[in-house]
Amino acid sequence: MTFPGFPSRAKSTPIPDVFFTDLLPQLTESRDLAVVLCAFHTLAGKKGFPRYITRTNLAAEPALASASENRSLPPQFLRENTKVPNELHPETAPADVIARGLARAVELGILLPLTVEREGERIDLYFLNAPADRRGLEAVRTGAVDLGAVVRQQPAAPQRSNIFTLYESLVGTLSPLIADELAEAERLYPPEWLEAAFREAASQNARSWRYVSRILERWAIEGPDHATTERGAAEDRYFRGKYGKILKQRLQP
Repeated sequence: MTFPGFPSRAKSTPIPDVFFTDLLPQLTESRDLAVVLCAFHTLAGKKGFPRYITRTNLAAEPALASASENRSLPPQFLRENTKVPNELHPETAPADVIARGLARAVELGILLPLTVEREGERIDLYFLNAPADRRGLEAVRTGAVDLGAVVRQQPAAPQRSNIFTLYESLVGTLSPLIADELAEAERLYPPEWLEAAFREAASQNARSWRYVSRILERWAIEGPDHATTERGAAEDRYFRGKYGKILKQRLQP
């Protein structure tokens, strides 16, 4: 059915301009984007203070009812599993789509999470990362607003992004051929090299795996630009490592 057009004086959902410049390019998965947009829509309809949403609020959004249709599995999962369980293909439960979208929104700093316990049940609250909503989160955290006992979360140990996440953030959708090359690079190069190479490519606005791989190959020969180690020390560390022989063979002209 063709969309008939927007009505006059239609209700609108405010979204900050910075979302389109800084965040939208990083939401490469359409279902994550759908969850984030519905989060903005749901928050816009909230009244009073503090303003927050829950997974239950998002589950009531009609736009997310079909968000799980034709959802593709992560490339790394497909490479490691020759058979996909029936319960994961071709659809997954909308709750899984919402959970993943919220996790991505938290990762990008769009939403701020806070868990409270009320009547023996834990509830995850999500606040928009904006001044007024940050004040609301702090009011709940300090007990100025009673929404339940705040559950103290143990700080998660910082984790380095794997090469697939780095590629999707910088370049875009993975192809099977590129995925194989990324897997090989992840095996050959240390994680700090991978992150630094992607950062350098981004700073040069060279958003391609070919450019990143050339940086890595140069560092393997000359030593990494981002480290203080001299060339000899870098070669000694990595060429004598577990995959040193493989790396040398790959870099031979």
